[in-house]
Amino acid sequence: MIHRRTRRIVAYSIVAVLASGGSVAHAELSEEELAKLAQNPVGNLISLPFQNNTNLNYGPLKETQNILNIQPVIPFDISPEWNIITRTIIPVISQPALFDGDSRVNGVGPTQLSAFLSPADPKGGVIWGAGAIAQMPTTSDSALGSYRWGFGPTFVLLHLAHGDPWVYGFLVYNVWSVGTGAGDSYNNFLLQPFVNYNFAGGLYLTSAPILTADWKAAGSQQWTVPLGGGVGKIFHLGKLPVNAQISAYYNVIKPDFGPNWQIRAQVQLMFPK
Repeated sequence: MIHRRTRRIVAYSIVAVLASGGSVAHAELSEEELAKLAQNPVGNLISLPFQNNTNLNYGPLKETQNILNIQPVIPFDISPEWNIITRTIIPVISQPALFDGDSRVNGVGPTQLSAFLSPADPKGGVIWGAGAIAQMPTTSDSALGSYRWGFGPTFVLLHLAHGDPWVYGFLVYNVWSVGTGAGDSYNNFLLQPFVNYNFAGGLYLTSAPILTADWKAAGSQQWTVPLGGGVGKIFHLGKLPVNAQISAYYNVIKPDFGPNWQIRAQVQLMFPK
């Protein structure tokens, strides 16, 4: 069942709140603590992030691609010692023309669902989660992704300690296509290191580049490696905490027709449990 102990007085360290809890009502957390809560990929928090990625100079015609990722996060406590954190990514894609006479394609790409098993009471400020990822063929057009199912392992590790303004770690997965259905087979890798520095009042600096590899592509076309960062801030809509951020990344390594810049804007709704 979803964890619902929301009325206890604050009596835990921030690490216990972020990883095991949401057991303290959000109104009792400072903006800085809410920012750290939002930065924990396996924090026990119901949230709804909307992450918009605008990729510049994409494809042979150097057009703009846009991907809006709708990313609900729903945690479950399965015992006093363990939580399961589910993270879903539903991509809404606007794909530009790739050759003269082609037209833009708008629709939904493959949906990814990750489930992490994570300790409810992490030690020493080190938090981890291990699990599996499934890629579902929700693709509305062949130009927006494969129609094949895919599966693979996923893992997250981070450091988050009470009194420390730094939150840093990484998330990684690899997903392989299965079966012989319509669409190309795939073997895709993702590594997202992240580092955040938090100020009082919920303002923070962030860098979370998404490194990807398409193992099916030729050697020089496999990797996309961005560098960059941005800024974020916690604010409230009434009593609802909201995490907003904007950042920019330059692809220092990319396939021939990959974008050279990505502008990322995110709004994350954080729901008390």
